[in-house]
Amino acid sequence: MRSIRGYHGAPAIKAALQLIALTFTRPGELRLARWDEIEDKTWIIPDHRMKSKRKHVVPLAKQAVDILNELRPHSEPYGWLFPQKHQKERAISAGALNSALRRIGYNSDEHVPHGFRTTASTNLNENGWNPDWIEAQLAHVPRNKVRAAYNAAQYMEGRREMMQWWADWLDRVREDRPNY
Repeated sequence: MRSIRGYHGAPAIKAALQLIALTFTRPGELRLARWDEIEDKTWIIPDHRMKSKRKHVVPLAKQAVDILNELRPHSEPYGWLFPQKHQKERAISAGALNSALRRIGYNSDEHVPHGFRTTASTNLNENGWNPDWIEAQLAHVPRNKVRAAYNAAQYMEGRREMMQWWADWLDRVREDRPNY
């Protein structure tokens, strides 16, 4: 998080790195995010962009909303949260986040954009958060086919609380005071 704070490349890429850490969505879901998917403190990713082919509702912590508010005037006219620097009618490329991580000093053996999902899942599980909430946030479909067919719970209230805790924890990490 300290490295991302020090990133001096395109502001949209810096915002994308911050948001992928805060939301731990898949990189493709993030880079293709559109402003019409953002509703108040929620991001609704349409089913056609999801691996599971089911829409995904992502509760947004205050920090994520603040980043979006800063980003909005610069990118909203183009539809994309993260338009390309020189072709604003197109979203950032699939390699943009990987390239940004390389620019701030991480090689592919150390960290990749998809790795934010592992980091979040591991830390949330270690801190005792409800595994169903974590799996729902990761947009994982239960392996048990019966449970997957009958359990449509979103766990939104709990996930909102968890996502705010996660954002606050990332702030503490960035400030080098990660105590839980």
